[in-house]
Amino acid sequence: MPDFVREGRLFRVVSFSPSHRQLLLRSDAMAVDGTDTRVEVYFGHVELMLLKPIYEHGVHVRRASEAEFAVLKERHDLVADDADFTWMIEADGGSFVISGDPSWREADREFEDPSLFDFGRPWPPDFPVEYGSVG
Repeated sequence: MPDFVREGRLFRVVSFSPSHRQLLLRSDAMAVDGTDTRVEVYFGHVELMLLKPIYEHGVHVRRASEAEFAVLKERHDLVADDADFTWMIEADGGSFVISGDPSWREADREFEDPSLFDFGRPWPPDFPVEYGSVG
């Protein structure tokens, strides 16, 4: 899947582990936006990120365009090799992550349930789940 788009949902940064260089964004089911699933987006091998804590209108995870990367390269002193690993989080390009290919998972889960990216649990799980990666 080239892009991952979930518009109209509230996403939050729920976890960042500097020692493991892992970032997790989550949107839980909410009556206010009419959703009934949890969506999580995982970024591994994170090198650099510029994020908002909350994305009120959803996410659009995609590889940065050449023009977007040129601006980020200049602003943040990036190297040319980072271009293939630079992921925009919003349609307008306001936030980005430099990491490995992002992965996503979506399932009917309760707020208290463990993360869909709990690597201590078997995969695939014993409940229905959709999943994929970007890139």
